[in-house]
Amino acid sequence: MVLSESPPPHDRWIGMAIELAVNNVLSGHGGPFGAVVVRDGTLISEGTNVVTTQNDPTAHAEIVAIRRACEVLGTFELRDCVIYTSCEPCPMCLGAIYWARMEAVYFAATHQDASKSGFDDSFIYEEMVRPIAARKLKMIQVPLQGSNRSFEAWKAQPNRVND
Repeated sequence: MVLSESPPPHDRWIGMAIELAVNNVLSGHGGPFGAVVVRDGTLISEGTNVVTTQNDPTAHAEIVAIRRACEVLGTFELRDCVIYTSCEPCPMCLGAIYWARMEAVYFAATHQDASKSGFDDSFIYEEMVRPIAARKLKMIQVPLQGSNRSFEAWKAQPNRVND
């Protein structure tokens, strides 16, 4: 006896993220990545990779979905939400997921799978663990007097929100 015709929740949401990714490629709107943000079993937002069509290197599927979820929910934190992605998040997207304070990440393909299709972010992982002086991207601190004034102003604000 079949109790339910619907797929398990994770399969449903991962399947939706994969379909978004496939449709994104077939429509010519961007790369093969899709993501959905879910809260309490309800779809909050979805996103696809639109880096090339929007000329925005940060417009990855996860970032787009997070931005939309924050807009829908009227908050900058998504503590009670999870994100389902068609592929393991890149370092930028993983950082955004951490900053949004999401509960969990579920993904289908791995970053190794993405690399085989030309989406290789291993150089970023390698760069992040190197000392600043050893990175390929020139990074130079300019320690100007008063560099921390903005932080001092922030700490003096009685209505600040730190998290």
